[in-house]
Amino acid sequence: MILHIILLIAGALCLALSLVLVFWPRWVAAVPAFLGLVLMHWSYYIAVPKMTFIFWGIATFITVALYYLSPSGEPDGHKSSNLYIGMTSLAGGMLGILLAPRIMVLGVIIGALVGQLAYSRTPDGKWMVSPSTMFLRYFAAKCLPVIIAVSIVCIAVMGLVID
Repeated sequence: MILHIILLIAGALCLALSLVLVFWPRWVAAVPAFLGLVLMHWSYYIAVPKMTFIFWGIATFITVALYYLSPSGEPDGHKSSNLYIGMTSLAGGMLGILLAPRIMVLGVIIGALVGQLAYSRTPDGKWMVSPSTMFLRYFAAKCLPVIIAVSIVCIAVMGLVID
């Protein structure tokens, strides 16, 4: 019983670290999110199917590869886009959980897209024009890791709340 509670607390701390890394990226936020999901599953407080672990494990691996293959930072050196993309994707995920858990990932994706669009309208993001290929590259490089991390966090929250 004590081990289950320790695993639950360690998983929750990993998920919290993942959210911190979404807003202040120092490394890939999906890795502690996936570790938190695994720890919470081992604590027996949430039940995650095997295919979910395989899918999100592969997605986490892809985000780590993207992290090492992408250039660091933004062209102008600002990191304010993390706040826009992180907050809107988290809001989209939580709204997706409330509406229907099956569309939670779609809520995260739409939230990240709205956050990137909002950031592109600010003075710091004016270098990114929405119909350009730079917008799509930025979405793949910046929003995809956030989408993966926030989706994993929302899956864990959904497992705690719904079960």
